[in-house]
Amino acid sequence: MALVADPAADPADASALGAAGKTLLRFITCGSVDDGKSTLIGRLLYDANLIHDDQLRALERDSRRHGAAGAALDLSLLVDGLQAEREQAITIDVAYRFFATAKRKFIVADTPGHIQYTRNMATGASTADLAVVLVDARSGILTQTRRHAHIVSLLGIRDLVLAVNKMDLVGFERAVFERIRDDFLAFAGKLGIANVTCIPLSALGGDNVTRPSAAMAWYDGPALLPFLETVEPVLGMKDGPLRMPVQWVTRTASGFRGYAGSIARGSVRVGDPIVAMPSGRTSRLARILLGEAELEAAAAGQSVTLALADEIDVSRGDLLCAPEDRPVATDQVAAHLIWMHDDPLLPGRQYIVRAGTAQATAQVTELKHQINADSLAHQAGKTLSLNEIGLCNLSFDRPLTLEPYADCRETGSFILIDRISNATVGAGMVAFSLRRAANIAWQPFEVNKQRRAAVKGQTPCILWLTGLSGSGKSTLANLLEKRLLDLGRHTYLIDGDNVRHGLNKDLGFTAADRVENVRRVAETAKLMVDAGLIVLVSLIAPFRSERRMARDLVESHEFLEIYVNTPIEICERRDPKGLYRKARAGQLQNFTGIDSPYETPEAPDYVIDGADGDPESAALMLVRALRTRGVII
Repeated sequence: MALVADPAADPADASALGAAGKTLLRFITCGSVDDGKSTLIGRLLYDANLIHDDQLRALERDSRRHGAAGAALDLSLLVDGLQAEREQAITIDVAYRFFATAKRKFIVADTPGHIQYTRNMATGASTADLAVVLVDARSGILTQTRRHAHIVSLLGIRDLVLAVNKMDLVGFERAVFERIRDDFLAFAGKLGIANVTCIPLSALGGDNVTRPSAAMAWYDGPALLPFLETVEPVLGMKDGPLRMPVQWVTRTASGFRGYAGSIARGSVRVGDPIVAMPSGRTSRLARILLGEAELEAAAAGQSVTLALADEIDVSRGDLLCAPEDRPVATDQVAAHLIWMHDDPLLPGRQYIVRAGTAQATAQVTELKHQINADSLAHQAGKTLSLNEIGLCNLSFDRPLTLEPYADCRETGSFILIDRISNATVGAGMVAFSLRRAANIAWQPFEVNKQRRAAVKGQTPCILWLTGLSGSGKSTLANLLEKRLLDLGRHTYLIDGDNVRHGLNKDLGFTAADRVENVRRVAETAKLMVDAGLIVLVSLIAPFRSERRMARDLVESHEFLEIYVNTPIEICERRDPKGLYRKARAGQLQNFTGIDSPYETPEAPDYVIDGADGDPESAALMLVRALRTRGVII
């Protein structure tokens, strides 16, 4: 069976790969570390004579230098291209390979098995039609095998190949294969995956990879490659009503206005009605452009520019849909979330959410449960750590056009991004929309913030004092409030210790509880600003993300961050409440500055030297600053 190279095709363009009339199959190889994923792909390419002479010479050289197969060729090196991968003999990044047989074209993603790189595996699986889950015949089903199968199921893949590899190392024993097969089928049944094909093979020796193995005559099923050539994955996500996320708005000097994007689902013809979501404005399709060519129709997988008959407001992030079956614009969803960062998920923290080309600010409002990777049992928890999966509720600061992931990958998936580091921290799949807030609207009142503040002769704002315990925040806040009251100003002081006697009595000092503590205080301060007050907040608030969240709740001129900069050595000498002493003795856990971090403000509005012991002068300086800013009129 011969494979043929296809160098002319653009591997990133599925339509180009399928241009010769052959169907395209995207699949991944996944499983636990050292199960032989890279070797399997290398064996596929090698046995089918797809390796060019110069690649073969390089493989021979690299096998002598980095190989783990003795004098033989180490076929895994065809895929493991990073130096770190070769040195450690593991796959780190997702490696894509493109090849074709006489029957079909393929894009295969070799994904890492090491638990540290599970996030890369999820990336590779997000565009796959089928998954090849490898298992080492000597080890059987491992936790990472189950985790990968679970992620595959969440990402909508319904066709799996269980490739029981390294059968040569167990004497090609039928009983070993059948035991692993039965274990995996029982687990796949819990995930709702019905289409599982189990193949015993040896990637190192080529048994059951491209042709049947004489060493396993007891197996009467297909070899791997013939199966991949004929399987028709159960996806169905390309069928259904039109969905096209707008990636770009194009304009020309002649007045042309078009909306460019890749059709994620369905098809469209010139003259069809179109609705733009989330606005709900409607029009008709006037033109379809593919480059400079005009088309009468376009379908899922094509990247096109659509021009509408009417001038309606459409921008990047909007979704062009079929009006008769439009998705819901929602600001709350329930979703499965895969956590991809070393720092844990903290419910209540603000993240950036990107769904297709749309972007908003998001919070996980509730983690409903974690999912045990081995048993799939639902477990209680307040947070998610690296590689953990959970079901959670999320809220957005504006409506997004989302629908269940099972209906459409492109409009049912999203990523979460840390607002400070800009790192991708999580990937989510929408389960369903939460319509609990759909019937809630803002109630207008004639007495507003400006009128309340005007009678007080002041500009309402939040003075947010942050610093370590013992830095002098509370002392300074108390003196500052006294000075403001002497001037006839209307104030309120929210102290971090005091709110834990009531409003935040139920919270501890874990990172997740600290986030919630700051969130509640910030929301309370926002209400007091609406009441026209000058609000003083004395709170450690150790994380930059939550201090930024508090700032973003009000208008830019209504928040002043005041950093009381006192070295920890001085704070510890003062130790007014004996907390440092207890923390050093191990009697207090998660104490800021000792075993819990304090993130120093990067651009505070004011920095107060808390080491000089003169809070009176600092309070007077801040009063003068408030006059200059117009807070005190």
